[in-house]
Amino acid sequence: MMPVLLPIATFVMVVVFACAVFDLAGAVSDRARLRELILADESTSGRTTWQRLNTRFRQTRIGTRVEQQLVLAGVDRPPLLVVTITAAVGVVASLALDKLLAPAFLIVGFLLAIQGLRIFLRRARDRRREAFIVQMPELARVLANATSAGLSIRTAIEMASEELSEPASTELSRVARTMQFGDTLETGLLGILNRLPSREIKVLVSTLLVSSRSGGSLVTSLRGIADTLEARKETRREVRTTLAQATLTGYMVAVMGILMLIMLNTLHPGTVQRMTTNPVGEVALVIAGLLYALGLFLIHKITRIEP
Repeated sequence: MMPVLLPIATFVMVVVFACAVFDLAGAVSDRARLRELILADESTSGRTTWQRLNTRFRQTRIGTRVEQQLVLAGVDRPPLLVVTITAAVGVVASLALDKLLAPAFLIVGFLLAIQGLRIFLRRARDRRREAFIVQMPELARVLANATSAGLSIRTAIEMASEELSEPASTELSRVARTMQFGDTLETGLLGILNRLPSREIKVLVSTLLVSSRSGGSLVTSLRGIADTLEARKETRREVRTTLAQATLTGYMVAVMGILMLIMLNTLHPGTVQRMTTNPVGEVALVIAGLLYALGLFLIHKITRIEP
């Protein structure tokens, strides 16, 4: 019984370790941010070494890319901190795979950590976009009520940013701030569309831009959009509910394959080690890995709902 529980306990340990490190890093980041706000009137020489390293990392190509992905995902964490956590998780995963399988799987641990970060950011970005789409019927009604009361579209956006919750509040605040600094309404709205690309947001942005350029009944258009978005929201929810079981089953099959390999090596120690040193075993492992990767890719493509 114990050999069967060993891989499960190791996997749980890696997950708990990653969550603990992320929570601890978040607390340290919040503390550093508070300290920076308190000491905002002091010179930059009072900044910690970590803050200076994070600033330099953000100026690199990788740091800029990571920061852009964090902004799109709505994750308020320093890029260097996220990369450090990913590296730590990769080290733990590599050591666990080395212990449970074979030294040849060391690189797999780092690849899994990087892929895990990509999946986390992509899901966070999707959740942020979905949350904004859920708020769009209410956003359209707030804008319609404000414009029907005689307010300008700029004032209506500022009012909506104060009344709505996240993420609509942050996105609309950015639009209002860009207009305060002299940018046009089109620039601000296109910024939302670039950060949260979807058909629903594109329709709303197009309606606001057309009405601001050529006039027309903006109130009627916004109220019509609100009713349409309510119907589309219910449809998307039903589709996701229908696909949830099939998607979970597909991912469970892939995880079961890895767990069975770990269980086989636990029951018969050295089996995977011999496979990685034998040409036939190496070919079998590569083919199996490619088939699993292809299966996960197809599951992602088939069950993906276009934004």
